[in-house]
Amino acid sequence: MTDIHLAEVFPAGEYLSDELDERGWTHADFAEIIGRPTQFVSDIVNGKKEITRTSAAQFAAALGTSPELWLNLQDAYLLWKQSQNADLTTELDEVERRARLRSAAAISILTKRGFVSTGDVRAQERDIRALLGPNALDGDPDILFAARRSNGSESTTITQRSWAACVRATARSMSVAEYSPKAFRTLAMTLSRRLQEPADLGQFQELCAGTGVKLVYVESFPGGKLDGCTFVDGGNPVIGLSGRGKRLDKVFFTLMHEVSHLLLEHVGDTPEILVDDLTADDGTLTSSEQERAADDLAAELILPDGLGPVPERIDRHWVETRSSEIGVAPIIIIGRLQSVGALSWGSTLARSAPTALSGLERWV
Repeated sequence: MTDIHLAEVFPAGEYLSDELDERGWTHADFAEIIGRPTQFVSDIVNGKKEITRTSAAQFAAALGTSPELWLNLQDAYLLWKQSQNADLTTELDEVERRARLRSAAAISILTKRGFVSTGDVRAQERDIRALLGPNALDGDPDILFAARRSNGSESTTITQRSWAACVRATARSMSVAEYSPKAFRTLAMTLSRRLQEPADLGQFQELCAGTGVKLVYVESFPGGKLDGCTFVDGGNPVIGLSGRGKRLDKVFFTLMHEVSHLLLEHVGDTPEILVDDLTADDGTLTSSEQERAADDLAAELILPDGLGPVPERIDRHWVETRSSEIGVAPIIIIGRLQSVGALSWGSTLARSAPTALSGLERWV
């Protein structure tokens, strides 16, 4: 025997019986050949014993086949028998559904954050289609990324898509005024002076809503590598922040960077989402021309007149005095000094820097 169609679902023992009949061998003859008891051969033929790797090798040596043939015959039959079990088929269908879900979205974090139902896989499928698009489970989500920053050479991850989808879903539940680019630009020029402490960040959502812009906070997803995003949905611009970095000045710069994308008309009324990773450990972030333009405008909006003369020795008194003169929070001054290299990132002046979370958490 050199070829047996493995799709035929018969016990491997039946094939062995046919082989013995062709050769005119009895069970006892074959048992003597392979050095096994006659009962062992009879049990294999009658399906009472399974073929092991050792017995498959013995069959192969005696019959001029490969050991894999006998193991494959047995596995094909056992898998076919398993497929006839209705309860197991249902269980395996659940396994396949759960695997598809996890290939499409960051299910664990989405259920933890309340964007996706827990437990029932069919309810989760409905939630994922609503969140990421009707074809999301087929590998075709309608979350389209226009650009990214420090991980721009990498493929979009399911974690990133899931986070952006949560921003979009949250934004769609909000009601804001009709978008006024002029009103938004006027507001943007005042934001740095409105931010004296973290709680002040909480009022920004309502202020932007009055100009037709939706501000959304969705806490960063582990491994997401995203600080913010910008897109237009249904005629209204949306800015999403993850709070990654936490420090007030860093989160605020992310906000102003996304604001700048809107003011520079880098996004339009398309499904594309412009996302940004502004957190670089070494500060050497390679940016596109579009991203550099957003950085430059953000810096100008935060400190229109710059820092002014900076002393050789920068102390807390100078920072507080200068921040009072300019009208911005001291951490804004410290952050700018660090970003231009006038102050080290490990400076004691940045110790106990306020975080943005208390303000972000005020956003509905």
